[in-house]
Amino acid sequence: MTPADRLAGALLGTALGDALGLPMEMMSARAIARRFPRLDRFHLLGRTGFVSDDTEQSALVAQSLARAPGDLAGVVRAFRWSLLGWFARLPWGIGFGTLRACLRIALGLRRSGVATAGNGAAMRAAIVGVHLHDDEAARRATSDALAVVTHTDPRAVEGARFVAEVAALAVTLADPLAIVEAARRVVAEPALGAALDRAVALAHSGAAVEVAAKDLGTTGFVVHTVPLAAWAFARHGRKPMAAIAAVIGAGGDTDSTAAIVGAWCGALGGEAALPAELVARIHDGPFGPTHLRALAADLAGLRGGRAPTASYSAVYALARNLALYPVVIAHALRRIVPY
Repeated sequence: MTPADRLAGALLGTALGDALGLPMEMMSARAIARRFPRLDRFHLLGRTGFVSDDTEQSALVAQSLARAPGDLAGVVRAFRWSLLGWFARLPWGIGFGTLRACLRIALGLRRSGVATAGNGAAMRAAIVGVHLHDDEAARRATSDALAVVTHTDPRAVEGARFVAEVAALAVTLADPLAIVEAARRVVAEPALGAALDRAVALAHSGAAVEVAAKDLGTTGFVVHTVPLAAWAFARHGRKPMAAIAAVIGAGGDTDSTAAIVGAWCGALGGEAALPAELVARIHDGPFGPTHLRALAADLAGLRGGRAPTASYSAVYALARNLALYPVVIAHALRRIVPY
């Protein structure tokens, strides 16, 4: 399997989980089971999948890595500016912590990160791990530096570090449970570490998703999101759709958790492990499959020196976001309707 295939698998897996989980975000498991009995197709707008901030920020990270290869300060600088430009195009689904960080960047503040333990840093970190899978020191430094652009809470930083580590180990190891267990060593924060230990124990015991969700939590809090994703990958990592469906069916922050799981599955098996017919149904505009594959090719080409960086149309991205706002709002309102 080529580096480009692993990189494309991670980015496309992120997009797949994100687009599948987006319509169910913050719904309960019971409501999801009642309204969306099939989790093997897209539900936001017909049969077309649309990605949100999880995929888009992952793409911005990939773009920044390609623009400043081997230059950590340059990668962070590129990511900050890319994030600000992305924010100006009115993305939907942006987390409150990331929103505050973008405003701080706009104000010219050097320290843009805020002390929050949301999962915004973790959801975009897998591509760092795949790209730097053979350089542990660079991987940790890059993951941590990109995390604090938006999130400075140690739980958020180490959650992102763990996500990158699992993705890196997925390139060299074959057993998802062993990968999760090996990645655990990069986490020192007590609360996150304890939750990951429970996730591993639940995976060993073969616990059902209802049990894992109740024990680990399903909110957008990184101490819930990352361990639930770890449990799903450890249990179902060789079957991406099973892993993604498990975390979506659990409810809560479905798009972010599914995006993380999808990225890990794509890193493990490459693009070929993902359902081609669903990937092909993801809207192929900005941050769509063509754009993500181009970014993967850029990163793979860095072995031979600086590569050209795939870009996207800012005007197209803004127009798409504005056009889809009514759809997103309709889904948000639907969540508060009893049936």
